[in-house]
Amino acid sequence: QVQLVESGGGLVQTGGSLKLSCVLLGRTFSAVGWFRQAPGKEREFVAARGSMTVYADSVKGRFTISRDNANNTVYLQMNSLKPEDTAVYYCAARRGDFPHTGLQYYDFWGQGTQVTVSS
Repeated sequence: QVQLVESGGGLVQTGGSLKLSCVLLGRTFSAVGWFRQAPGKEREFVAARGSMTVYADSVKGRFTISRDNANNTVYLQMNSLKPEDTAVYYCAARRGDFPHTGLQYYDFWGQGTQVTVSS
């Protein structure tokens, strides 16, 4: 059974940092991504890693996606956080190796972890 388990969310002040983790259970995946959903907004792409690494313009230079294949874990290092980064962050994985930015391409999702950035 495939499970994606996120952790690492929390409350942080503007300019602070957080590191999210996502453990991939049940199988290995070539492409993984992070998405986020703020209250009243649609879920949006943040970053993905597969045959290449892709970032949303809003997080480029501040966030870094990485993975530890030995432990089947994906990370999202978030620096210089802003109040507009406040959202529930979701880990996602797909069977193919291309790191798509669209939600519809991802086959498995985690339960989400809350990130709140105070001003």
